[in-house]
Amino acid sequence: MKKSKEKTTHNINVKEVNQLREENKRLQVLLHLAENLQAHLELDKLLFYTMEEVARILQADRCTVFILDEDKNELWSIVAMGIEKGKEIRFPAEKGIAGYVATTGEILNISDAYKDHRFNPEIDKKTGYHTRNMLTMPLKNREGLIIGVFQVLNKKEGVFLKSDEELLGAISQITATTVENSLLYEEQVESLNSFVETLSATLDTRDYITAGHSRRVTLYTLAICHQLQMEENCCEELRFAGLLHDIGKLCIPESVLFKAGKLTDTEFIQIKRHPAVTREILSSIHFPRNLKNVPEIASTHHEKINGKGYPDGLKFQEIPLGGRILAIADVFDALTSRRQYRDREPVEKVWAVLEQEKGESFDPEIIAIFRKVPLNKIVEILEYDQRDRLDQQELSQLADVKFDKIIKMKNNKENILTKEEKKIEKIFDKYYQREY
Repeated sequence: MKKSKEKTTHNINVKEVNQLREENKRLQVLLHLAENLQAHLELDKLLFYTMEEVARILQADRCTVFILDEDKNELWSIVAMGIEKGKEIRFPAEKGIAGYVATTGEILNISDAYKDHRFNPEIDKKTGYHTRNMLTMPLKNREGLIIGVFQVLNKKEGVFLKSDEELLGAISQITATTVENSLLYEEQVESLNSFVETLSATLDTRDYITAGHSRRVTLYTLAICHQLQMEENCCEELRFAGLLHDIGKLCIPESVLFKAGKLTDTEFIQIKRHPAVTREILSSIHFPRNLKNVPEIASTHHEKINGKGYPDGLKFQEIPLGGRILAIADVFDALTSRRQYRDREPVEKVWAVLEQEKGESFDPEIIAIFRKVPLNKIVEILEYDQRDRLDQQELSQLADVKFDKIIKMKNNKENILTKEEKKIEKIFDKYYQREY
């Protein structure tokens, strides 16, 4: 009898230890997930990371997080495992299993999807995927309101258990707060984007002579960024800096800004003030941490690497990389834009100006990088205000041609060109000279 009691006690202890181990493992999983979720502010990255982790933790084939769009009464996901990247999923908020859960707030653990009348098999037919079982759970915020749905498909072994429901429930509580913060962040980014676009458009409205300049400078800058393979955040900083680099011109009297003749020394001093004013204006705007360098970058587009620029006379490395890129984009657009008093300068003459100032005004490495930008991108930016009239089939023939190629062709004094080169030149000239 004593031995039997000892055996029972031993079994109970082993069971409790195993339970404690499982609970400890679960807590470690949740802690790891919570720590890593905090690293993702962008919603698409957050959702994709969450889906991968949930699928791994629950040993499932796939997972999708659907967000509830209350304005459109739709469920949507910007990314989904097994679905083509960049292809957003959207459907009515009451449709299918996910819709049912979003509407009722129930947790559905379905062991055989095709036997459930709420399951919509059309998606399987379209994708070729076969759904066996699924666990679907509402995603609720701190107020208990449903903001989305977790849907986990095809347990790798057997069906989803009660323990899977409990684990997904804990994960959903952690995820909901992060998703809500991310949605708020996205809203703030959208508001900032709208604000910046409006500021840039305001400048274009006032300065009709250079209308579109800030937009084109931004696009040239981003083209160089992509050639340099800069990080996404750096490119975003430069996008804002490009759009706002001339905002300081709002302080220049129109009599000076639109003067057709030569400026007096006093007037030129007024013009030279605009980068410093740009810095003042932008420094008063609260940019998020990842965009904190925008005022400094935007205000250095007239600095020269030899230290003879303005407003601060900075030299080479003292000028932010973004400022050095903006400087080249700014001058290139100024020389290739039509004005009421002149047409575009020939592209070879424009490039001769940049080459002449290489090592004096401009960073030689950025000049070299600019020459590597695909020619179709250069044309698209040159003619941005006429983009609806561009023949994309023609431009596709320039996609594998570097800007460097047309510069060399135009500087070919003997004008000895191959048949392919003549075709390239003809397409480029058509748009550069606006013969369309």
